[in-house]
Amino acid sequence: MKAVIQRVSEAHVKVDGEIVGEIANGLLLLIGVDEEDEQTDADWLIQKILNLRIFGDEEGKLNLSVLNISGEILCISQFTLIADYKKGNRPSFIKAAKPEKAIPLFEYFKAEIAKSNLKMESGIFGADMKVSLLNDGPVTIVMDSKTKL
Repeated sequence: MKAVIQRVSEAHVKVDGEIVGEIANGLLLLIGVDEEDEQTDADWLIQKILNLRIFGDEEGKLNLSVLNISGEILCISQFTLIADYKKGNRPSFIKAAKPEKAIPLFEYFKAEIAKSNLKMESGIFGADMKVSLLNDGPVTIVMDSKTKL
């Protein structure tokens, strides 16, 4: 699984002009599911994301996690994170998990994030979504469960 983690002051996602998910201070997560991903990939990402110290403490140092600040989380499925762009100029998405695999894994990811008791909202899998955010910092981190140590 791949994740783009953005520290935000606010973010929302619209589908057909209607807001379907909205948060204040916290994390916007763009999540891509690879055809080879398993539940262990989601578990690893969830622990890393929830404990990632990218929020400022009293001295402005990045010492606090989204859990420490009781932040909010907006999860967006984004198969384009799995793009293969090595040949030519048109990316291939052949390695992105098919919906029958990606949807249950994304739903599992969201359910496990929700167990943190933080406010968690999401977009709609497979929908044409319009995501708006106010990136705070900016702080943006990219994680890939396949490159963990």
